[in-house]
Amino acid sequence: MPGPLDASLLPAGVRSRFVDDVNGLRVHVLEAGHVPKSRPCILLLHGFPELAYSWRELMPALAAAGYHVVAPDQRGYGRTTGWGDDDWDVDLSPFRMLNLVRDALGLVSALGHRSVRAVIGHDFGSPVAGWCALVRPDVFRSVVMMSAPFGGPMALPFDTADTPPAPGGARRFPDVGATLAALAALPRPRKHYQWYYSTRSADADMRHCAQGLHAFLRAYFHVKSADWPGNRPAALGAWSAEALARLPTYYVMDMAQDMAQTVAPNMPSAQQVAACRWLPEAVLDVYATEYGRTGFQGGLNWYRCATSGTFGAEHQLFSGRRIEVPAAFIAGASDWGMHQKPGELEAMQALCARMLGVHTVPDAGHWVQQEQSAAVLALLEGFLASTAA
Repeated sequence: MPGPLDASLLPAGVRSRFVDDVNGLRVHVLEAGHVPKSRPCILLLHGFPELAYSWRELMPALAAAGYHVVAPDQRGYGRTTGWGDDDWDVDLSPFRMLNLVRDALGLVSALGHRSVRAVIGHDFGSPVAGWCALVRPDVFRSVVMMSAPFGGPMALPFDTADTPPAPGGARRFPDVGATLAALAALPRPRKHYQWYYSTRSADADMRHCAQGLHAFLRAYFHVKSADWPGNRPAALGAWSAEALARLPTYYVMDMAQDMAQTVAPNMPSAQQVAACRWLPEAVLDVYATEYGRTGFQGGLNWYRCATSGTFGAEHQLFSGRRIEVPAAFIAGASDWGMHQKPGELEAMQALCARMLGVHTVPDAGHWVQQEQSAAVLALLEGFLASTAA
């Protein structure tokens, strides 16, 4: 069983520890501002392939502003245990979205908080944060979503007793299977990364890739950042093969390549690595060490839940419900992530009754809170101040 993260890897004032018996998990958390215990809580939820460690730059300043700041390794990640192992043949139901919300709720309850001042999620942590605010606004009093817009639950078919609904009318992205087949049939055959991440081979492809795990992660983080000049995002306009094929290959991949092969040609030079202030080698070593130990399968199980369609029906319990608490969205100006699902950015803005801002951060790509931590911190501080009442 892994121990706490070495204190030498963390900023001053941030500690690593474990919280037991949280929805079946032993949760590894990073904490700042934990004294006094009466401070309001901020919960930070990471994405893929990240860790609680991804929030390290923001935590001391948020603690200095008077908050108890908590960042867990989420289910399937890092030093959190109790979710099973890296075997493909696991029960996926614990990884479904509403159980991830239960993980978050259970953690803040275990820490002695009746409410959370703000839940802030990045990448796959963004829809978890969105669902937290949608389902339990009494606990999660405000929400900030980063990089991945959250469009809310699928609608229920409406007024169909006498007029049958149009095919796919209750689905946000109709004919997914047809679109995937059309991608495969393009002159340059393609596949969508989320369905690739849902394959049995994806974990081993990345974990045991030819270039080595450290080099794979370096190329992966680089190609999705503002450091890669190919990131010039724009709205796609439609959920079609032709539109989706405009996305970079780390989103819509060449059919014959795995993810390690996809990013390898974009490995930064030694000079670029040395100049990368937001991801120095010592920081990347933390990611490589953790994923070398755990593999990626725990995080990939989130994608398997999303692509299987098995658990989507329970989301319709919340059909028509809006996020009523104050909300904001932050993304890097060089991040394709906010456009990868056409219409989702607009759906999120309609979903949030009190959307206080949609912000794009210059000189940041997908890893916005790491690439431009000072700018993101300023936006968060402004959001927290504006919702103080």
